[in-house]
Amino acid sequence: HYSSQEVGQEDGIPILIKHLPNWELQKGNLTFATSLDQLKAALGDRPILDAFDFVPGTEAVSAPYESGVLVIVEYASPQVATDTSYKILERLAEADDKSIVFRRIGNYTALVLDAPSRDAANSLLDEIAYEKQIHWLGDNPFRISAERAFVMTTRDIFLSTVMVIFMGMGFSISAGIITGIIYFRLRVRRRAAMTTHSDAGGMTRLNLDGLTPDIVPVQLGKDLKRLR
Repeated sequence: HYSSQEVGQEDGIPILIKHLPNWELQKGNLTFATSLDQLKAALGDRPILDAFDFVPGTEAVSAPYESGVLVIVEYASPQVATDTSYKILERLAEADDKSIVFRRIGNYTALVLDAPSRDAANSLLDEIAYEKQIHWLGDNPFRISAERAFVMTTRDIFLSTVMVIFMGMGFSISAGIITGIIYFRLRVRRRAAMTTHSDAGGMTRLNLDGLTPDIVPVQLGKDLKRLR
């Protein structure tokens, strides 16, 4: 009999044990612990095990494999799992033991002890089944109804469309203003470079009598002043 917070309804086996790779084949070799002393009694007094803090609700399971001894410690909150992960990483950095491979998997802190290689240990860690699910006693406060999802989607589409329209209008107006300024300055520069004057201001006009010249030279004005 196991004293666990999460057990199977049919067989009474802790869910943590069932998350071991091929747990059915490890029934006679695995160890389930709810305290550090129980874990050390099964694995020996290893310094790395002192990094685990067995607060109330903490459970652990270990089993031997060809790739090493797998240890999974489950915490009730991600905060405790994070703090323990930092402690384990610090101890591994100090010991520089290549035979120990660590990985954080959700609220699990998993170790492979006596690993022949890092690749083999990682392959073993990949086989851990982490299938935590949240079941609400009442209505899920984060659940969005179909009507609300439709309203939110319609609102997002409307806002996006309006934003695109205004952005297009702003771009068109800006492009028109810039083009107008450039055209105006080119016209001014062109007029400043002209050596003759047209009473039509550079625009097209009708020469109905066929006698008046289209462009009156500026020099003619100077000659008239001289004659006076």
